[in-house]
Amino acid sequence: MPHLTINGVSFHYEDTGGPDPALIFSHGLLMSSRMFAAQVAAFRGRFRCITYDHRGQGQSSDPGGRSHDMDTCYRDAVAIIEGLDARPCHFVGLSMGGFVGMRLAARRPDLLYSLSLLETSAEPEPAENVPKYNRLAMVAGLFGTRWVVNRVMPILFGRTFMTDPAMEGTRGFWRREIASRPRTIVRAVRGVVEREGVMEEITSIRVPTLVVVGEEDTATPPPKARRIHEHIPGSRLVRIAAAGHSCTVEQPAEVTQVLSDFFSTLPQ
Repeated sequence: MPHLTINGVSFHYEDTGGPDPALIFSHGLLMSSRMFAAQVAAFRGRFRCITYDHRGQGQSSDPGGRSHDMDTCYRDAVAIIEGLDARPCHFVGLSMGGFVGMRLAARRPDLLYSLSLLETSAEPEPAENVPKYNRLAMVAGLFGTRWVVNRVMPILFGRTFMTDPAMEGTRGFWRREIASRPRTIVRAVRGVVEREGVMEEITSIRVPTLVVVGEEDTATPPPKARRIHEHIPGSRLVRIAAAGHSCTVEQPAEVTQVLSDFFSTLPQ
């Protein structure tokens, strides 16, 4: 598997090659670039698809420290785009990846053709959530994520996905993936829970922007997506039925179609 060493971290990435422009996918907390497998399969003949794992997650290395804050992850994304000669690109960020994407579009619009924000928020973590997430992080940091996976799954996935017998195999795959995260994942969790809001900053975004949210997302529910949409001029808002916080996994065909329709509206 290819790795790119930047900012003191060995980043795992996959690059399908193929026609420009690049289409870069940035995953959510506790997940990995594998959450975009269906989208990469669909778009690899149309774009140069690139996925990467955030520092301290997936197959990327962990440099240590107390937390992996969002400004650091933003700088990682800048370096990855430039290091892979992938600018300008279409950037698709889900949850934590969306936190990165908003910072990219506001601060380095020269790197982007477009921005797609899935299941994310421009606001700080709500104060009422912080104690719960800190407790989960503490347990994960001490004993590993296998001790919190049953609490985390309903946060990351909607009720339809969690109860659909047809999704049993996919649920099992992601349960095993999440349960296998190292104790050092606590650094990434802290970075997300302690993030600063960027609502004022995103009003400057001018790249074409798509905002997508699952109807069953309880981590970053639809009102948060609407507020992003209202603050980014000219953005589009799409709600996905029967999807929670990981819509690319829960409703892969519908999300892929929504992305495809958005890309088709952009200048070639």
